[in-house]
Amino acid sequence: MDSSSDSTGPAIGSAQSSQQTSPRPLEKFQDLMLRVRSHWQAYEDALVHNAKDKLLVAYDHPLEACGIAVVAGILLLRGPRRFLYRKTLGRFKTEEGRLTEAESFLREINESVAKLKKESKNILTKVSYGEEDLQRGRTKIRATGHEIQRLNKSIYKIESEAADLMEELRTIPGRTALELRAEASGSYDI
Repeated sequence: MDSSSDSTGPAIGSAQSSQQTSPRPLEKFQDLMLRVRSHWQAYEDALVHNAKDKLLVAYDHPLEACGIAVVAGILLLRGPRRFLYRKTLGRFKTEEGRLTEAESFLREINESVAKLKKESKNILTKVSYGEEDLQRGRTKIRATGHEIQRLNKSIYKIESEAADLMEELRTIPGRTALELRAEASGSYDI
């Protein structure tokens, strides 16, 4: 018994020691996350420090900072940039250049108006077809309603006549009356 325990003892011990020395995937992931967090923290600190320095420079030189902000606004915003272009570089255009620009702009507007007219015409024809279908549907529904009312009246009339016939058959005495009543009640139940 001791010899078998001695032979399995070192194998179990070596397996346990190998499990303890080799890092598990979760431990590897946690170690990686710690390294990524430290790098991220370093980059974040550098960014905050750089932004803080730039804000201190802007605070120390307010006129230059306002000038830079105004120029950036003029250059970045579409309206002021267009106004500035028209008032400066746009003045160097010849009348022919302006005329060709105006003609191309007018051509684009005419094309878009033609497309809108065509689309509105198609929409109006579709609407008129829809209205016609709606009117046809209404007339069919009304005709069907009138037909249902007419059938309902005729069914009511037939039922009342059948009930009157049954009453008359009940009042007739004799064997033939019993046969007629049985025949009428069989056909009436159907």
